[in-house]
Amino acid sequence: MKQEPKMRYSQSDLNEFEDLLLSKIKKAKFELDHFKESISQKKGGGDDNIGRLKSLDDGADVLEKEHLNQLAARTQKFISQMEDALIRVKNGTYGICVDTGNLIPKDRLRAVPHTKHCIEAKLKSAN
Repeated sequence: MKQEPKMRYSQSDLNEFEDLLLSKIKKAKFELDHFKESISQKKGGGDDNIGRLKSLDDGADVLEKEHLNQLAARTQKFISQMEDALIRVKNGTYGICVDTGNLIPKDRLRAVPHTKHCIEAKLKSAN
């Protein structure tokens, strides 16, 4: 009797991935809070305009604030992708490649828990 290929992960596997996702979301939210706090501190400043030196400091602050904004946006996107993955865990579709319909290997999911693509599909889309 030929065994059908596994089409979904077991509930215990899904529970493992849910724990992993929740842990990564918690860490990312902590980092996002740190970025937001750093950005809000950059908005402050005093009234001590001292000519050109102050202008140079302002320029450096603007660059740093822009970098922090980019990090915050990237982290927010990552959190959103992880939360979407949690929804897939809840509805039982987590770990199924959206392109091939095959199960994504556990090692890949542990490395990139928010992925929706097996490595073959990912490489094919990169070409």
